[in-house]
Amino acid sequence: MELLRVVRRRSVVSEAIYILLNIGLAAAILILTIATGTPWAAIVLVLLSKWRVFAVRPRFWFAHVEANTVDIIVSIGVVILIYLAGQAATGSGTLVQIMLAVLYGAWLLLLKPRTRRSYVAVQAAVAVFIGSFALESLSFDWPSSFVVIALWVIGYSCARHVLVSHSDSEIRFLSLVWGFIVAEIGWVSYHWTIAYSLPFAGLKLPQATLLLLGISFLAERTYSSYMKHQTIRANDIVLPALLVIGVIFILMTLFDSASIGGSV
Repeated sequence: MELLRVVRRRSVVSEAIYILLNIGLAAAILILTIATGTPWAAIVLVLLSKWRVFAVRPRFWFAHVEANTVDIIVSIGVVILIYLAGQAATGSGTLVQIMLAVLYGAWLLLLKPRTRRSYVAVQAAVAVFIGSFALESLSFDWPSSFVVIALWVIGYSCARHVLVSHSDSEIRFLSLVWGFIVAEIGWVSYHWTIAYSLPFAGLKLPQATLLLLGISFLAERTYSSYMKHQTIRANDIVLPALLVIGVIFILMTLFDSASIGGSV
């Protein structure tokens, strides 16, 4: 009985330390970004926080990097958005930065540790949204090759994240294909960059982010239908397809937009 109490006490202490460390990381990237006025110090901190990826034999490094790429995409994306919110010419910049840090803490504590298939799909969707949002918002005057490669990494990593949860035998191939599709969309969006102004946030939501999120959702629903029934059932994908097409149509025709890098 005494042993059980000791084990339980250690478990509670470990959980408390885990929570405090994650809250501390979210607070640290917020403070570093605001204090330095650049995202680089916070990005370095995020990468240093991944030291456990390399705390294994070198032959396992690549596999561990692949497994952690979705979290790295979200973490660096949040840092960039915090930085961009601070650069916006609005009085609510600091509030938006704090909100982003709080959401990042929620990612670390509530969503990232989940392993159920539905949560894994949401994790990948968050990475697509945050990663492409940050990249498209920051890279409007960067070389197109860098943007295309970065979006390929996002597409590949998020597809792999979902496919691993299904134990598919063609994980690498399908992830490469999806990364190529995302990269192609990224190349087109680089030459036709449109964004929607977010009220009070001082940020612009790229149209490409909404498009990538929509087609990723539709692809996941299609793939899940095939894995469940060994065929793609129309009943499983009709509503998601109509939802995605409808949202994209409304955004492209009814909402005002501005190019990233220009005036809102």
